[in-house]
Amino acid sequence: MRTAEISRYGSAALWILAVAAVYYGAARLGLLQQLVRGQVTPLWPPTGVALAGLFVFGLRIWPGIALGALLVNASLGPSVLAVLAIAAGNTLAPVCAYLLLRRAQFREELDRLRDVLALVFLGALAGMLISSTAGSGVLVLSGALDASEFWPTWSVWWTGDAMGVLVVTPFLLVLHRARWPHRTGIGRWIEAAALVVGTILVTILATSTTGSTLLFLTFPFLIWAAFRFQLAGAAPCALAVSTLTILAAAREDGPFAGRDLFTNMVTLQAFNGAAALTALLLAAVITERNETHEEIKRVCSRLAEMVAGVEPRERADPDR
Repeated sequence: MRTAEISRYGSAALWILAVAAVYYGAARLGLLQQLVRGQVTPLWPPTGVALAGLFVFGLRIWPGIALGALLVNASLGPSVLAVLAIAAGNTLAPVCAYLLLRRAQFREELDRLRDVLALVFLGALAGMLISSTAGSGVLVLSGALDASEFWPTWSVWWTGDAMGVLVVTPFLLVLHRARWPHRTGIGRWIEAAALVVGTILVTILATSTTGSTLLFLTFPFLIWAAFRFQLAGAAPCALAVSTLTILAAAREDGPFAGRDLFTNMVTLQAFNGAAALTALLLAAVITERNETHEEIKRVCSRLAEMVAGVEPRERADPDR
């Protein structure tokens, strides 16, 4: 028994360290996409990593989230107390989001419309209020941020964390549940490859051309992904579109050239939010429709079997 307990605790410790490492790596990638050095990050991947990790491994890995947050903020925070407070907020936000979603009976498959809406309102919008409020408040109280900058910083922090949940969490949940499709035909693989390549090329074209109108050329590809591949296609395509658009905003290319930071942030977050919601909501609706059709077929098949079984008995006993 003691050996089994040691093995179990050792395995849990390894998973905690793994989550901390992935959290830290995702944070370093997120910082590469900042629009203003050390200040504005429109997509914060660690929140998505943390929430997905909680769904995969459970609450036992929260120390890994805390450790990763401490390592990230150690080089950014103005003081030790500020770093500890910000790391606490970054840990509590995904944990509270996880508990809210569990209470709402959220399903990781995201195969129902209510699951996507729960992820949006409970996981992204409500849960991330904790990290943005704690982080911005601590920076003001520590003197690292002027009081007049609280709300602009808070809004950027909140939307960045929320986008991490909307874009990164579904992608990681898809990866976790992915299985090699042995019976998939070559035509399906060709279609998937065409979808990925087309999404990337159109997004690059749209973000390299002046004017924000062309950004919406990506939506037919997101719709294609949702219709044909459901969440397995919608989540990766939404992540690719968001990442490429953020990179263009960081370089101030295409629709983000010659505009002030506030305008670029509004355009960027409005587009990325619309793209992610379109892909996820449509994928959930299509999945629900397909499952409803399959259930109707099963019911009709059972009814047909029942009717077929009654008719021979009636012919065998004509006096009934």
